[in-house]
Amino acid sequence: MILDAFRLDGRVALVTGAARGLGQGIAVGLAEAGADVALLDRISTADSEALIGALERRTLGIAADLRNLTQADAERLVSQVTDGLGRIDILVNNAGILQRAQAIEYPGDAWDATIAINLSAAFFLSQAAAKAFVASGRGGKIINMASMLSFQGGAMVPAYTAAKSGIAGITHALANEWAKHGINVNAIAPGYMATEITAALRDDPVRGPAMLGRIPAGRWGTPEDLQGAVVFLASDAAAYIHGTILPIDGGWLSW
Repeated sequence: MILDAFRLDGRVALVTGAARGLGQGIAVGLAEAGADVALLDRISTADSEALIGALERRTLGIAADLRNLTQADAERLVSQVTDGLGRIDILVNNAGILQRAQAIEYPGDAWDATIAINLSAAFFLSQAAAKAFVASGRGGKIINMASMLSFQGGAMVPAYTAAKSGIAGITHALANEWAKHGINVNAIAPGYMATEITAALRDDPVRGPAMLGRIPAGRWGTPEDLQGAVVFLASDAAAYIHGTILPIDGGWLSW
């Protein structure tokens, strides 16, 4: 049955930045579809582990700071997943940071950290996961976290825009190379979501209402809004989808 193609029973996913917010919502959505989930974050993943445990799925918390991740580190992290949960089938590169400042005075350390976490770590983890996928002979799914700023320039977020534009690029590039191995590389591009990373923007008395008024759906997005798209891209139902960037934006890009 077609509905069976959306199920993830027997699969294992690794979600980065999974302690809270969008990453937690994505991890729970994957577990609801049947996957066991490894949760990677620099802070405690206990709350996410409890939510997934309540769904009677296996879970594994992994503590890691992605700011200085090397290729060897990425391979060790993927090995932790396969050692702890038996396999890896899905990687969701969700972890990210954002720091706002005028481009003319943007701090160099903020630039370096944003590129390292949002872009470099995603690439190194994708490399490591792809090696495991090829070795298993089963292929796999990689879902990157793009953004509205993969399409637009934004303001006061030059490092984040550069990183998310890079995510769009590597999504296309890796899809081209790895489709022949049965590896689907795609991305979702959330719009303006009600999470910690957008709190300053939403609380701004001028920009907050202006941004909200531009969203055709008339509301900020939530972590739950991403779950269906991620489950779809992680499932057999998306087997012939490669290199797609799917906006989940309440209509923002159509305005």
